[in-house]
Order: sequence, then C-alpha cells, then structure tokens
Amino acid sequence: MAEKEQQVHPPAPANKHPRSDEESASLQSKELKRKKKIKYAVYIAAFVVFQTAVILVFALTVMRVKNPKVRIGRVTINTMETNNTSFDLKFIAQVTVKNTNFGHYKFDNATLSFLYDGVIVGEAIIPKARARARSTKRLDVTVEVNSRALTSTTRLGSELSSNVLTLNSQAKLKGKVELMKVLKTKKSPEMNCTIAFNVSTKNLQDLKCK
Repeated sequence: MAEKEQQVHPPAPANKHPRSDEESASLQSKELKRKKKIKYAVYIAAFVVFQTAVILVFALTVMRVKNPKVRIGRVTINTMETNNTSFDLKFIAQVTVKNTNFGHYKFDNATLSFLYDGVIVGEAIIPKARARARSTKRLDVTVEVNSRALTSTTRLGSELSSNVLTLNSQAKLKGKVELMKVLKTKKSPEMNCTIAFNVSTKNLQDLKCK
C-alpha cells in the first residue's frame, strides 16, 4: 500500500504584537520635542537676523557723523552809506549752524570774514555755542564793513553805479560731535556765502550760500 506523502508546510510567521500605549505615547512625546526644537531654532535665527539688521541700521544712521552746515540765514541792515567809490555798512547777520547728527555739536569761537573782490572789508566773531542733536542753532552777529581796506576802487565804482554791492562771507567752525557722551568726532564746517545789497533801496537783494 502506497504510503501517503506527508506534506511539509512552512511554519506560520509569528504574529507581530501591536505597539503598546506606552510606546505610542513615547513616540509622540519625542516628535513634539523635535518640533519644539525646530521652532526654537527658527525663532533664534530670526532674532539674530533682526538684531543684525538693527545694528546695521544703527551703524549707518545714528553712528554716522556728518559735517554740520554753517550758513548766513538772514541779514538785517542797520545803516548803509555809499557814494561813487566807497561804502560803509552796519548790519546783523544771523548765522545758522544746522546739525543733522544724533549727537550735539559743540564749537569754539570763530571769525566771520566779509570780503569784496578778495579783500577783507570786515570781520566779526561767531561766539562758541552748541547745536543740539538734529536741530539748527541760530546766532545773531553784529557786523561792520567798509571800503577803507581797498587799494583800488575801479570795480567798486562800476558796481555801485549799477546800485549793487556784492560781498562774500567766509567762516570755518572747529568743534566736535558728541554721540552718547562717549564718541567724539572732530568736525570743521565752512561757510561760503554771497550777499548782494541794493544800495538804492538800501535793502538785501540776494543771499546765496554753498
């Protein structure tokens, strides 16, 4: 009698046990911690970028020291005497010192010179003062100019005959811009203005400053 062949079946794979509740909770906790670390890293990176931008803006604006501007803003004539070849004027010149910096600008006494055809015909003193941060300091200076220092009056006579007298004003301030009471930077702005008087009406005709 033929023997029945026994069929060999491979052993059935062992059933995988489902994860316990403790394992799922642990995995979720690790995932939350990983996401928090990523979030904190993003926040820190954003903060560093923001701080860098603030420092850069601060360095380019607040810490950048510019030269103040010194000008004549207004002229008030007290007396004006002229003839064909001479002049004698007394007036008040308002000197303005515009400080656009974020620190005060302190300057010493300075000489304000008035010239005709390159010759000094009068001088006055700009008193020492302080222009506050981002403001304009105004100083009234009494000036007297005359033609006694001129060796030639040919050009003067020609100009006065057209009822115009043109003078140039020059000055150089010496001072320091002080930032946060720590950083002090020397600055020496210069004035270069042209003043035209109408000798017929005895009024200021034109005033230009560079």
